[in-house]
Amino acid sequence: MLTVECVISPENLDPRGLLLQRSIIIRLLEEFANRKVTKDHGYFLSVTTLEKIGEGKIRPESGDVLFPVRHNCLTFKPFKGEVLKAVVDRIVKHEVFLICGPVGNVFLSVKTMPDYQYVRGENPTFMNNESSKIEKGGVVRFVVLGTKWVETEKEFQVLASLAGDFLGPVS
Repeated sequence: MLTVECVISPENLDPRGLLLQRSIIIRLLEEFANRKVTKDHGYFLSVTTLEKIGEGKIRPESGDVLFPVRHNCLTFKPFKGEVLKAVVDRIVKHEVFLICGPVGNVFLSVKTMPDYQYVRGENPTFMNNESSKIEKGGVVRFVVLGTKWVETEKEFQVLASLAGDFLGPVS
């Protein structure tokens, strides 16, 4: 459960409460969309429930009203050892770049892809002896070796591996 402070302008205040509640929900969703990700909670995906709208406090300088709003939400934060699926975004000689949901920086190094060899060409791929192919646009199941929070970019970077059972391209 998270608490966010929503600021509502005086023109959106309504004594009947309906317009006020609508304004608070819209402001909560705007705050939610702007926040996107934090180190502690991961990526914010969706507000699931609105638990409580607290008592408003008037800001004397602007006349705006500040409401504390408690809500639950769905988040995504990758953890070491977790098995996930991702879409292949780019392939270069020594690594594959994946996109896993909101995480745009998943790195799969050639060192963590046992038995896969780089195949040059217009559309480079990685292939193994069993003709299993990692190609752009394909889906890969991987295990998370580690994560790193990059404060300046406000995002997570993930190091992935295909070392393990049932990991690799998904058909």
